[in-house]
Amino acid sequence: MSQLDRLARIRALLDSRAVVPRNTLLSELEISWATLKRDLVFLRDRMNMPVEFDRDAGGYRLGVAANGPQYGLPGLWFNAQEIVALLTMHRLLEDLDSGGLLGPHVEPLMERLRAMLGSAQASAEEVMRRVKVITAHNRPVAPRWFEVLGSALVQRQRAEIDYFTRSRNERGRREISPQRLVHYRNAWYLEAWCHRSGALRVFSMDAIESARLIERRARQVAPATLDRELGEGYGIYRGKPSHWAVLRFSADAARWVRAETWHPQQRVTELEDERLEMQIPYSSTQELEMDILRHGEQVEVIGPPELRERIGARLRAAGQQYVNRQD
Repeated sequence: MSQLDRLARIRALLDSRAVVPRNTLLSELEISWATLKRDLVFLRDRMNMPVEFDRDAGGYRLGVAANGPQYGLPGLWFNAQEIVALLTMHRLLEDLDSGGLLGPHVEPLMERLRAMLGSAQASAEEVMRRVKVITAHNRPVAPRWFEVLGSALVQRQRAEIDYFTRSRNERGRREISPQRLVHYRNAWYLEAWCHRSGALRVFSMDAIESARLIERRARQVAPATLDRELGEGYGIYRGKPSHWAVLRFSADAARWVRAETWHPQQRVTELEDERLEMQIPYSSTQELEMDILRHGEQVEVIGPPELRERIGARLRAAGQQYVNRQD
């Protein structure tokens, strides 16, 4: 039995009885008196559990904590493997959270988890050293605007934002009802009802230049509606799909592409010579074009004709930059 398992068992015994004799603890846990003493010290000093020895009753009981009524994680006890999993998740969060948006709020919990892990076989520091996440092209978000809009989400309030629309190189003020935060391709987005346009919109969090709460209740949009309106097309700026792209990949590219999910509703067909054909629904071509272009000559757009022409025009324009260039 690991130390964490013993601690959980001690807590269960103390919770279930007014007083637990020392011999009962020793026999239930099958440990020595020296080990029991170490566990009790750990519970008092590291977990803030108010374990007391009642001489009159002849056993241990729970008293009142000197620095607060809570100890451990209220209602939750974990074994070593579960704590390692939580610390690993925190390591992933640290790398995703490059702007320091969530870390300060999660760190107190992580400190408690590290204390709970204690001298277990896999230390907290070892876990953190053995997990690495490499991010690229991430766009930091101002923490204060993230917190304002996060509060609006939780409290179901409206917010007013100053927003930079990159595609039109314009700045404007919007009143929005935040619905859902989305982390996608190393960037944060906010799905919200825009009261100016009277429709659902997706806002890049890093393009929000200021935000403040408004003392008005937010307009509620059902999650099913969000998924239907924003979640069916291709990429982050989705909308309801109106076209299907047909892409044909070379055998070299197919070795990677056949393991990828470009869209939940994609259709994949294996062709001769180990080539691969993929059909993808989309509404906006903005993100789809970027994903197609990164495969260069290894992919051909079969249809629709409009998408084929757009990709061809962009490739020809790119190629022209390398023809007869004179520095």
